[in-house]
Amino acid sequence: MEKEILTTANIEIGVSLNTKEEAIRYAGKVLLDNGYIEAAYIDKMIERDKVSTTYIGNKVAIPHGTEDAKESVEDTGLSIVITKDSVSFDGNDVNILIGIAAKGNEHLEILSKIAIVCSEDENIERIIHAQSKQEIIDIFGEVN
Repeated sequence: MEKEILTTANIEIGVSLNTKEEAIRYAGKVLLDNGYIEAAYIDKMIERDKVSTTYIGNKVAIPHGTEDAKESVEDTGLSIVITKDSVSFDGNDVNILIGIAAKGNEHLEILSKIAIVCSEDENIERIIHAQSKQEIIDIFGEVN
């Protein structure tokens, strides 16, 4: 049976992170701890960000592995990490990290959903100030 892509176990709120690498590793560790990826995938997330930033604007970064990292993915899943204070991604403030692990091309649909939610300032504010993990799941669930 396939895992759910996003559950409350995959969400962390109010996390203190200091550097971009620490932030990416944290988002990856949530995926690792919940059985979506093998440990090797986290290094591929760091590598991917070095090739091209995973900052997408609007206080959001979407750390994910390189193309060749797919063999380290057990199940498609997301981790969402909301930081207490913003983390600098090459001079851009990030408060929302969305770690992505995807098998095959499943990430394309996930990315379009994330893009829709994160393109609206109102949603960004709702996510950053969410009081519960369920609230965050509900915000992403509003997109069909």
